[in-house]
Amino acid sequence: MVIAKMNLLWLRMGVFMVLAAAVAPHALSAANQASAWDAFVNEFIEDHLAAHPSFAVQAGRHEFDGRLPDWRPEALDKEIERLKSARRQAVGFDAASLDPRQRFECDYLLSLIDKELFWLDTARWPYKNPMYYSGALDPNVYITRNYAPLAERMRAYIAYAEAVPMALEQIRNNIKTPLPRSYIDIGKTVFGGLAEYYQKDIPAVFAEVDDRSLRTAFKAATGKAVKAMEALVAWLDAQRATDDFAMGADLFQKMLWETERVKVPLPRLEQVGREDLERNLAALRKACDAYAEGKALHECVAKVQTVKPKDAVAGARRQLDALKRFLIAKDLVTIPGPEQALVAESPPYARWNIAYIDIPGPFDKGLPSIYYIAPPDPAWSEAERLAYVPSEAYLLFITVHEVWPGHFLQYLHSNRSTSKFGQLFVGYAFSEGWAHYTEELMWEVGLDEGDPKTQVGQLLGALKRNVRYLSAIGLHTEGMTLEESERLFREFAYQDPGNARQQAARGTFDPAYLNYTLGKLMIRKLREEWTAPRGGRRAWRAFHDRFLSYGGPPIPLIHDAMLGPNAGPAL
Repeated sequence: MVIAKMNLLWLRMGVFMVLAAAVAPHALSAANQASAWDAFVNEFIEDHLAAHPSFAVQAGRHEFDGRLPDWRPEALDKEIERLKSARRQAVGFDAASLDPRQRFECDYLLSLIDKELFWLDTARWPYKNPMYYSGALDPNVYITRNYAPLAERMRAYIAYAEAVPMALEQIRNNIKTPLPRSYIDIGKTVFGGLAEYYQKDIPAVFAEVDDRSLRTAFKAATGKAVKAMEALVAWLDAQRATDDFAMGADLFQKMLWETERVKVPLPRLEQVGREDLERNLAALRKACDAYAEGKALHECVAKVQTVKPKDAVAGARRQLDALKRFLIAKDLVTIPGPEQALVAESPPYARWNIAYIDIPGPFDKGLPSIYYIAPPDPAWSEAERLAYVPSEAYLLFITVHEVWPGHFLQYLHSNRSTSKFGQLFVGYAFSEGWAHYTEELMWEVGLDEGDPKTQVGQLLGALKRNVRYLSAIGLHTEGMTLEESERLFREFAYQDPGNARQQAARGTFDPAYLNYTLGKLMIRKLREEWTAPRGGRRAWRAFHDRFLSYGGPPIPLIHDAMLGPNAGPAL
């Protein structure tokens, strides 16, 4: 009886919330507008999770387990209309009737909608770029995230694997050919790597499940998923390759605004990037004078690069505790929870970049994150494979970037944001800008007691992101070729041949990878402006905690929230 009454109460409240959101916002009183806004945001989130079930699973909403998005053109068009409709509703609210949190959340929500619409409708990424689909196809949440008993996760994986052939048919029908050569190559790497992962790694994970019916269903579903992935790889391999990957200046400029709320004209944007490159090159010359006096920069870098861990995964594990202790000792930022990060070798489909971290979403509680490090491509020469392994100094700042106090710490904060919207939607420049910013931050406050070899490691990471920034602009707006980008990575970022190839190619299918340096520069500028009247260095902890409290919106929104809308540009 009590349960029945509670269900009726929730039903009535749900009807009120839907009606409140459905009524034109401007027709509501100020008090009702504020109430309707929160109902609208909740409805938007639930609709978004339903439209993007893989994202929902990553966030920890496991009622969506096993489901893949509907990528048919009519479904994509429906998603475009959902987003446009939600945008119309959001702009209909009277800002004066919303409290400061809600006004900020409104700007945040509009920026997310604009970003989604840019990639989906303006850039038409589902019809052009195989990487549009890669995140949703990642099954790793079922394999490594211990959110449920193994048999339950096996059932979820089986449902996922059963959905794969239809999803791949939709992808194949969507992609318009011919394709840029780098798009074909990355598609083969990702989809071929998934097929390998299905066959070689996943069966061992579920081997201890002794349910005969599950094992039979698993074998059948996996076999079909492997066959479908291999067929997609063969289809990609058969396509005619082109070098036509450039977005063009107008679309690139639009991308900056729609996805990150950055208005800076391209000439000024490039100038800012070149200035930061020169700043880091000057710092590298000074560090090398201390570490390898009399040697050329490339000789100094080569000397640093010879000091490599025998095992990068084991080396990264050793670094974690020391970095956390250092972070606490320097009182740089609050560590808001006890969660831990593990370290493992990247699965085959994720080895197109050297490292990344998989962090449980806000609905999954008490689970570890996994920091993945990629081994060299076995197809490379022995010399290239050896060169690809990061030096100890460089690996230290990869670990800073991914764990302490980079992505891992940032997501500990965003997962605890007071706004559910802030917990779920973390932007590219915010996330990568913060992680990259922390590399220089840790050096600034004395990591490794000022050892110049360590600073060379930090600067190699910074220079790589500088060249990403300039390559993104050059590749997509200035006619830069892949070979020219690759040469920039070798000559100015001192990357080995394998890394240089990977980084140049990434710029074609990930044009927003300038966001590492772009985000870092905006955070550094905001830090200086916000802390200047608050004691400078003494206010860094307060700044970092305040910055991370917003979740993960475009940084210009945080700039205006912390300094006021008349404080000037974010960059």
